[in-house]
Amino acid sequence: MPTHFCRRLLLATLALSLSLCGPLASAQANKQLRIASLVPKNSLYHRQLIEIGEAWRAAQAAEGGSAKYLIFPDGSQGGEAEIARRMRIGQLQGGLLSVVGLREIEPSVAALQNLPLLFRSWEELDYVREKMRPAMEKKFLDKGFVVLAWGDAGWVRFFSKTAATRPEDFKKMKFFAWGAEAEQQDIMKSLGYTPVPLETADILPAIQTGMINVVPATPYFALASQVYTSAPNMLDINWAPIVGALVITKKAWDEMSPGVQRQVRASSDKVAVQMRAQARREVDEAVEAMQKRGLKVNKPSAAELKEWTELAEKLYPRIRGAMVPADTFDEVFTHVKAFRSGKP
Repeated sequence: MPTHFCRRLLLATLALSLSLCGPLASAQANKQLRIASLVPKNSLYHRQLIEIGEAWRAAQAAEGGSAKYLIFPDGSQGGEAEIARRMRIGQLQGGLLSVVGLREIEPSVAALQNLPLLFRSWEELDYVREKMRPAMEKKFLDKGFVVLAWGDAGWVRFFSKTAATRPEDFKKMKFFAWGAEAEQQDIMKSLGYTPVPLETADILPAIQTGMINVVPATPYFALASQVYTSAPNMLDINWAPIVGALVITKKAWDEMSPGVQRQVRASSDKVAVQMRAQARREVDEAVEAMQKRGLKVNKPSAAELKEWTELAEKLYPRIRGAMVPADTFDEVFTHVKAFRSGKP
């Protein structure tokens, strides 16, 4: 074979190899993870997302690549339903979401948050979540998402402009309601309450202008958002836990090497424990901080608490099959019963 032909063949082969490897190397060197959430900038949750990002970047660098990790806090990418949509179309790779956003991906997760007055303690919630976790994570995976960390953000309390302790008192008021939860709004209306569907970013101006009078929120959120300054009364009942998770798309996960996946998983597990522990401490700390600034804590009497319990029990049949899939609803109650009987 002529020498000049061999040289041309070698050069052509090398060029083809470079053309194939070039985009791959470029993609490996310019990986991005874009993570969105409603959490406030510089909050505990934002800092935990940064920690996971650092672990991911370090793992990428150890394998010779570079990476860009972008966090969009404060709802800058829209509400939770919008964040879920953006993940599906590839504009985002992940989100730290509450059940409001997670149920846009997998409806059964609503069982951990949308059952008022069911969970009596964090221990009960942890027990039920761990029992349901493997099957629930499999459902997310089947929908194209990987759950990296489970967290929570405290108990929902009712912050209102005027003091109220009975369910009947709140029928005169207008509630903030998640815009994406049409079923919840229908249930509230059927019981004589007035929901006003909004996004989280609209809460403060809405309470300031009188568009709404009540904000169901965790103490940490009420403090961070300054909602309590316009709604300085808090009903002291643990209506429901705010449960959340950090999820990323399966596509983004599959693009990571096994080594990077291990590092990200280890960091996420660590962050999940820290997030839950700190969030639970901050419930009482936030209430104390707001009380020093004028928040009034209204404790229902035993008779009033019974009225709230009766309201919750009236809600359950309406929630089952509407806000929470019937089979998952039944499973949660089975686990709660087992926990309370001491026979898990």
